[in-house]
Amino acid sequence: MTQSLPRTNFNSSRLLRLLAHLSIDDAAESKQAFAERLGQWLDLSDAIALHAAHKASAWNSSAAQSGVQSLAGVAVEDEFTRVRTALVNSITASFSPDIGETRIKLPTPKPAADMASAAAYEPYRRFHVAHQADMELSVRSLRSSVRQALSRASATLKQLAALDEVLDKILCARERQLLSTVPLLLERRFEQWLQAHQQPLVCARQTAAPALTMQPGGWLADFCKELQGVLLAELDLRLQPTVGLIEALRNEANKQK
Repeated sequence: MTQSLPRTNFNSSRLLRLLAHLSIDDAAESKQAFAERLGQWLDLSDAIALHAAHKASAWNSSAAQSGVQSLAGVAVEDEFTRVRTALVNSITASFSPDIGETRIKLPTPKPAADMASAAAYEPYRRFHVAHQADMELSVRSLRSSVRQALSRASATLKQLAALDEVLDKILCARERQLLSTVPLLLERRFEQWLQAHQQPLVCARQTAAPALTMQPGGWLADFCKELQGVLLAELDLRLQPTVGLIEALRNEANKQK
């Protein structure tokens, strides 16, 4: 495997820390409500996973040979790396003007655009939602593949895979609902950047060229950096249950050595 697995620490996830860092006065209450709901959702997931791990230690397992488990572990970790790298590359490439055409491309103001079109958040919401759909499809498929690997590895891991499948079905709708609010929270951050940019211009009775906002140091360029950071943090959050399954497979293989 070319890189280590991200640590499975739900309640201090990078997404929660980043959203807290981006919190603004008039949106603090709604952002905090989101953080609380996401924290409660993850607390439930974490608690059930810990309960399953505790029960697994007491189960009588007719484990597969350690060599078979080791090979399965290598295969799923390689697949994890491939999927995560592809998604990270898709996100970063979509923000790069030098990459050329990509399937999901960051919307940027045209040189002749007026300020009203440059100040519209809707294209960025659609951009975020497109990446969310891409992540959900790839991560859900990956998680299913890892469960299949666990089911073939040992009786204990087969039980864990079955529990994860049930848990996934229970929580997937809640996950989708909660993460769908992230683009709405970022809209408030977008408006904050826009207002901070416009206020000095209003006082000086000046107008700005929309295209300049994407230059280094421009307000829209700074917002897009934050947007990219949020998408990467969201990806890591979505991958955490899969990381937990891979860690279980790795631990089971180590016990059989």
